[in-house]
Amino acid sequence: MAEIDDIIHQPLRLRIMAGLNALPAGTGLEFSKLKQLTGATDGNLGAHIETLARAGYVVVEKAFVGKKPQTTVTATAAGRGAFARHVATLQEIIAGSGRKV
Repeated sequence: MAEIDDIIHQPLRLRIMAGLNALPAGTGLEFSKLKQLTGATDGNLGAHIETLARAGYVVVEKAFVGKKPQTTVTATAAGRGAFARHVATLQEIIAGSGRKV
């Protein structure tokens, strides 16, 4: 059985990665949309996005739209692969939990 990905397994990071993986590859979400999706505070969400970025699971792009800063977070190919493996591991655990020991 594969190992649980400790970076993704944390509940808020799992929500972030699930939200990003629901989008087509190469498509990101604005910080405000991720905040709304996860219910996290700015600081907490920012810290967890930074953890995912350091792991190479997401890229963060900062731009200005008019005079307003805009941060967009996108799952990388490595992040999508890690998320898929993590989900597969969880499915293995679920499938195995119905077996008699």
